[in-house]
Amino acid sequence: MQVTPELIDHLAKLARLQLQPEAKDVLRNDMEKMIGFIEKLQELNTEGVTPLLHMTDEINTLRQDTPNQTLTTDTALKAAKIKDDQFFMVPKMIKK
Repeated sequence: MQVTPELIDHLAKLARLQLQPEAKDVLRNDMEKMIGFIEKLQELNTEGVTPLLHMTDEINTLRQDTPNQTLTTDTALKAAKIKDDQFFMVPKMIKK
């Protein structure tokens, strides 16, 4: 597959990216390498190979959800620079 400047422009438009001309060249080269890799993978004979569903044989190995001691509100608020009776307070970051 050939990656054309038109394809790069179309993909950039879909992704809402504004690319500089030199960035388009780098992107084109990278995409051609990726497509070449995929085309090379498609040459492999995978007949009789079962699809890989998980990276290991272990499935859903989760720890037990056991309740532990939690922080009280007072303990949690001790480290806060700005607080009120129940909440952490942070400086306003967004101006209207």
